[in-house]
Amino acid sequence: MQRRDPDEPARFGDLADLDHEDPEVRAFAEHRARMDRPHSEATVEGMLRGVDEFAQSANRTGGHRRLLAVSVVVLILFGVLFTVWNALVYVLGVFFG
Repeated sequence: MQRRDPDEPARFGDLADLDHEDPEVRAFAEHRARMDRPHSEATVEGMLRGVDEFAQSANRTGGHRRLLAVSVVVLILFGVLFTVWNALVYVLGVFFG
């Protein structure tokens, strides 16, 4: 029985005839594996999977696309901090105001 490399995608499907060591074949097989996975955004696991895929794709990019991904993350964090600050001010205002 042939052992599979841990980095090798779980299934190559109809790409089984191709060279598994070729980086382009491996990248395409990984892409197909990501596309075949069901994405249920209604669960916490589905949402975390989406965040993980965004982080991995942002780490693979460079230049202006990476800057754009970092900017999106910073804007999201700014929105979260702004919301938490407003909620904290409201709660303190209700209890002590």
